[in-house]
Amino acid sequence: MRLLVSVRSADEVEAALTGGADIIDAKEPARGALGAVSATTLSEISRRVPANRLMSVALGDLATDSELAAAFAVTEILSRPAPTFLKLGFAGIQSREVVSSLLSTAVRLASLRRPQLQVIAVAYADTSQARSLGPHLISSAAHAAGAAGVLIDTYIKDGRNLFQWWSPEVLATWILDARRVGLMTGVAGSLSAQDVGGLAPMLPDVLGFRGAACDTGRSGRVSARRVAFLRSQVNLSVRGALAGSA
Repeated sequence: MRLLVSVRSADEVEAALTGGADIIDAKEPARGALGAVSATTLSEISRRVPANRLMSVALGDLATDSELAAAFAVTEILSRPAPTFLKLGFAGIQSREVVSSLLSTAVRLASLRRPQLQVIAVAYADTSQARSLGPHLISSAAHAAGAAGVLIDTYIKDGRNLFQWWSPEVLATWILDARRVGLMTGVAGSLSAQDVGGLAPMLPDVLGFRGAACDTGRSGRVSARRVAFLRSQVNLSVRGALAGSA
């Protein structure tokens, strides 16, 4: 499992890296679950992340081809040899055809720009709050479009975490189904360090954190100490999961 930490500015990158984050995620939490940072901020963050370190970028919830094109235009400033994951959400869209079309366009745009750009479709466990397509249908559309992976998250950031919307059994099934068709899987949604142990046996590829990595919640500042604690919990849980499967 890789540890993803969301940063809102270049000033938070060092703490995330020092703490042991595998993936630096550019995201503005004040703008929601997938709030995009400005082009200037993204450029500053990218310059602070080592060229061989994985990055991801929240592009927002997109509903039209023109919104998608505008979001992808910001990625022109990224020129890195390591893969960069582009996260797209679809809040407010309940049409599978529309989501499929947007994902196909996103994959095409990414391949035209740089092969290192990889599209990640974001699904919301609180589907009714997001008024979005269900997570299993998002996974199906992502696979058909040739996206690299899927991420489950929560749309409403009100203190409730992923497991207040989904049971561990539902999550484990969703991860397994996505992995069976070759999709990378990510899990986020106001997760805490205490959630890591229960997630490890499900074998998600990525665990994403913002609030648990900050001293005063998701609107606060990333703390190297908190990231290091998350890192230790991920390492411990992975070792336990591997020992249990031996």
